[in-house]
Amino acid sequence: MDMKRFHFTIRIFTIIVLSSLIYSCAKPKKTDVVVPPVDTVYTLTPDTLFYPPHFPAPEIPADNQPCKEIEQLGRMLYYDTILSNDGRYCARCHIQSNAFSSLSLYNNSMPVLPHENLAWYTNYMWDGSKSGTLEDVMKFEVETFFGTDLNKINQNTKYKALFKKYFKTTNITHKDIAYALAQFLRTVITRNTKYDKTMTGMATLTSDEYMGYRIFFTEKGDCFHCHINPIMTDNNMHNTGLDSLYTKEADKGYFNVTSNPADLGKFRTPNLRNVALRNYYMHDGRFTTLEQVIDFYDHGMHKVNNLDPIMSKAYKADGLHLSSEEKSQLISFLKTLTDSAFITDASLNNPN
Repeated sequence: MDMKRFHFTIRIFTIIVLSSLIYSCAKPKKTDVVVPPVDTVYTLTPDTLFYPPHFPAPEIPADNQPCKEIEQLGRMLYYDTILSNDGRYCARCHIQSNAFSSLSLYNNSMPVLPHENLAWYTNYMWDGSKSGTLEDVMKFEVETFFGTDLNKINQNTKYKALFKKYFKTTNITHKDIAYALAQFLRTVITRNTKYDKTMTGMATLTSDEYMGYRIFFTEKGDCFHCHINPIMTDNNMHNTGLDSLYTKEADKGYFNVTSNPADLGKFRTPNLRNVALRNYYMHDGRFTTLEQVIDFYDHGMHKVNNLDPIMSKAYKADGLHLSSEEKSQLISFLKTLTDSAFITDASLNNPN
């Protein structure tokens, strides 16, 4: 081969090699395709419960600390009929405009206790039949009261995705649902009443409201021993002389839990916040006005053997003997416990 031919051959070979290299670089190989990584880790956003400085700090389980995403998930569930198999859901009875209480009696027999400030409770239900954490009572609600169908909720695309994202689970349990509901309910805080504002120096009670305050927080009315400031309940069980005979099982109260005769007729102290918004009072809704409630404590109590010591003080032997004006003043004060902002708070309404 002469030199001319040799150089020509080399040039052709070089062109072929370079062309192959260029083509191989230009043509993407399967192994070169960049697949975006699947985000399997979601960082929850911690939340801090907002309550006034005069409130005590609530106790929250270490394994269910507040997170904005789970609070929102609980809020969705609270308003969703998926919790039951018959159309029931939490907000059906716990109505925000009625301070998360009900407009009517449950099963025509008892008032629905309000779902407000539950972050500070350890006893639940009128008869104290449920106790522990908010997670514990929500597990009862989901598992027993509603009988939530786990198959149904696990087949729901929305909840399946959200629980997988926030709880890192592909199998939603009653406990998971209860934890989400508990987180939402800890945000249901009534804290912006006129009374709260007076405690922080942002408002002043009227003369009648102040006199009612004096009656409430002194031995004159003696309300404050059970309705403890600022949550307005001691969350304990008391017999206040409502009945002398317990003809109905429901009237036996805490006795139905303990079987101890000393607990006959004992009921959990209700929270008085937003009390003026309620339609029914006492465990069976026998009173329908605050005036009736005050008249009962003024002169209607029965002197039973296990009457609470607070109710059986010597000077109360024949009742409180409040004047008509004093009763009116007491009601004026109770109305300062109404939280108008709470019952219209958009962050607590139906998000679905």
